[in-house]
Amino acid sequence: MACVTDESWVALPRMLSERLSLREEEAKEEEEPGFFDSESAAYRLEKVFPVYALGIQKPESESESDPVVVADSSDDPIWDAVREEAKLEAEKEPILSSFLYASILAHDCLEQALGFVLANRLQNPTLLATQLMDIFTNVMMHDRDIQRSARLDVQAFKERDPACLSYCSALLYLKGYLALQVYRVAHSLWSQGRKVLALALQSRVSEVFGVDIHPASKIGEGVLLDHGTGVVIGETAVIGNRVSLMQGVTLGGTGKEIGDRHPKIGEGALIGASATILGNIKIGRGAMIAACSLVLKDVPPHSMVAGIPAKVIGYVDEKDPSLTMKHDATKEFFENVAVKFRDARSAGGQTSEKSDGST
Repeated sequence: MACVTDESWVALPRMLSERLSLREEEAKEEEEPGFFDSESAAYRLEKVFPVYALGIQKPESESESDPVVVADSSDDPIWDAVREEAKLEAEKEPILSSFLYASILAHDCLEQALGFVLANRLQNPTLLATQLMDIFTNVMMHDRDIQRSARLDVQAFKERDPACLSYCSALLYLKGYLALQVYRVAHSLWSQGRKVLALALQSRVSEVFGVDIHPASKIGEGVLLDHGTGVVIGETAVIGNRVSLMQGVTLGGTGKEIGDRHPKIGEGALIGASATILGNIKIGRGAMIAACSLVLKDVPPHSMVAGIPAKVIGYVDEKDPSLTMKHDATKEFFENVAVKFRDARSAGGQTSEKSDGST
């Protein structure tokens, strides 16, 4: 991460302007047309990168007693990896070089890049990209918890999702990751009493990404929303650290009651695709919910449940099944459960016999 200075807020337009001038001079010397050498360059940039066309505004002045959180960009391996990956991708696909430059390489830290990407994805005629970028960047640069969570989340996507090619691709393309980061900003705004703005962000995320997370819910760090499509998380839901949720998961209520009415998901739990968990119930730490299950009762820690309604069908050895992402109830799994159950009963019987003989 890096400090956001007064100069950095005007750096991008200046850098772009310098790059335009340089490309125009090179094109004149070589007498060859290029992307940046025509009068339509500004129009093209406006169509691709609306923030540039609208201008990047410096955020409202902050009081001296409320400085921006500063971190050393030289000690941020995630951001370093994102930049290196973006450079390599630009070399492999020159047609994306301008996109990668504007989205990642032109920024000083992960927060600025993330704010830029989110602003451009969520903008509409009444929520301008510049306004959204100011909101996202201001909140993220002042909140160390969000900074930490954003990095642990992207690491979770890279390590657990085999379709995630790189940290860079998660930041640019994976809507589960992007929706989660907007939630974190909205949750911070909700906590500050800015509920209308938080709900506006929730609405845009639902429209654009198909992910509906209430800003009042509480979500830990290192969380994976695989695909993200159709995920619904209610107002009083709580999700622990290192949880993995597949597409179509619903953490909802059971009626019109108010108050604490949504599920509580323990750390390391793995929730299968289209699982529905309703009511103020607890899903134990390291539990595994099979795909399409309907869960209406508490689930013990490290247990596997399946069915409609869901019932315990076995137990898992992993401390955090969310990390292994093995959530298929295969024949081998059931055979292993049966053997362990038989051995446990045999051991229990032998212990009972020894106990009876010693008395």
